[in-house]
Amino acid sequence: MKQFLAFVRKEFYHVFRDKKTLLLLFGLPVAQIVLFGFALTNEIKNSEIVVCDYANDVASHRITDQIEASGNFSIHKCLMSHRDIEAAFKAGNTKLAVIFPLNFNHDLLHLNKAQVQIIADASDPNTATTLTTFATSIIMDYQNELLQGHSLPFRIHTDLRMIYNPSLKGATNFVPGVIALVLLLVCVLMTSVSIVREKELGTMEILLVSPFSPILVVFAKAIPYFFLSLLNLTVILILSVTLLDLPIHGNILLLYAVSALFILTALSLGLLISNSTDSQQSAMLISLMGMLLPTLMFSGFMFPIENMPLPLRIISNIVPSKYYYTIVKSIMIKGLGFSAIWKETLVLAGMTAALLTISIKKFKIRLA
Repeated sequence: MKQFLAFVRKEFYHVFRDKKTLLLLFGLPVAQIVLFGFALTNEIKNSEIVVCDYANDVASHRITDQIEASGNFSIHKCLMSHRDIEAAFKAGNTKLAVIFPLNFNHDLLHLNKAQVQIIADASDPNTATTLTTFATSIIMDYQNELLQGHSLPFRIHTDLRMIYNPSLKGATNFVPGVIALVLLLVCVLMTSVSIVREKELGTMEILLVSPFSPILVVFAKAIPYFFLSLLNLTVILILSVTLLDLPIHGNILLLYAVSALFILTALSLGLLISNSTDSQQSAMLISLMGMLLPTLMFSGFMFPIENMPLPLRIISNIVPSKYYYTIVKSIMIKGLGFSAIWKETLVLAGMTAALLTISIKKFKIRLA
């Protein structure tokens, strides 16, 4: 029993001295509780919308105030042109537009009926459906207020229009997220594990004393995964077009160019992980847990980022897949060009340069 207790004591010492193990034991559960409690929610709130009020009368102002007071929407702009609405949707932040026609209040009071147009960005069908339901409900509440104390019925007809995805196919939201997830995991995981494997097998020393530069040796191991990732992208796009009936509306060469940049970002991150770990187990754990959960939670793939608290929205800005997911949706679904994605592309380029610089500086040319 004394030997057993001594062995147990030794294991406790080992755990307490290993900071990585302590982080997994205590840090990971806390992080999961916080993220699952605040980030993982399908509730729609504070979604940015635009209002185009051609009527500019009492009824349109009343409905607009009720929409803003509901807590589900945040009126970003009050526009006076359909062209401005189109530009707002292309910018990517606007999820919904409400248009009041001329003489809205006059038609409602004298003709007992009026029309309101609601335009939603259906590239995310679940969010579009929820937002249009909320907006229609608010308009119906105003209609019910008018019915009180009046014998004549008042009817407000809501004209719904889903742009980018009229049939509300789930694939329009699913495919860009899968592309971002697959490319990131494959590049980061494979690159980090392949280099660490050399360290564990003892062959890294042979590579380091070879005539080639050590940095070139590392880059040479990452190049195959670059082309394999492009092949993965091709397969996903072919399946999307043939099986899911999801056409590519934008420039496919632009999509491949930006995808290549994202792959370089992921490879740079994999190199950084490989230079910071000494075992395949650690590299796999960091790659999977460090890339899978942030991609699912903070890319906008599964959960709207605007619903999250401010600290989590700030954290999402350091997740590369967030920017790539936005780029893929803009090119594939909306058919936009480089002018609409240059900011996200610039962020990915900056991340690539920073990660590559740090990984090179942390690379050890001596194993001891």
